[in-house]
Amino acid sequence: MEDDPTRGEEDEGVSRRPDPEDLDTDRIALRPLAEDHVGDLRWIHERPGVARWWDEPADDFPWDEPESTRLTILVDGQVGGMIQYWEEDDPKYRHAGIDLFIDPALHNKGIGTRAVRDVARYLFEARGHHRLEIDPAVNNHAAIRVYEKVGFRPVGVTRRSERDPDGKGWHDALLMDMLSTEFYRGEAD
Repeated sequence: MEDDPTRGEEDEGVSRRPDPEDLDTDRIALRPLAEDHVGDLRWIHERPGVARWWDEPADDFPWDEPESTRLTILVDGQVGGMIQYWEEDDPKYRHAGIDLFIDPALHNKGIGTRAVRDVARYLFEARGHHRLEIDPAVNNHAAIRVYEKVGFRPVGVTRRSERDPDGKGWHDALLMDMLSTEFYRGEAD
């Protein structure tokens, strides 16, 4: 990517970030956030294709939401994005939510689907949730398709529920949820 200053020549010709085309996108791992992930996660978060949906990162990103558990998505050992989940533990309303972003250079390779599937499996099987939710912007069609592949279904539109990135207006979100009985455990995308 020509607009990636971190892929420039550094330290005797070693590039800091590999070309996405050189990564084996079948090798995906989720790992707890670590300090050495922060620079790459901030860089990805600042890409227009991510900031469009996530806004600009806060000064203390990725440590800015302590109520969420955040995991780095590693693709062939390189930082490729972030996925997070939060849990409502009140027994009467118990459920969990998920959100993520992927480096736009890695879109359309099944990475988001696999990451959402892995976290959903964990939340259902290890954490005992019966229901998950997610709320992409209504016009984030790529994200909606990823969530549908895993088993999320539209519930309804939450009108003007999130500020636009420029802070001047509002946009609608699509509330989606999935019950444990609807989870698609398959590996095919």
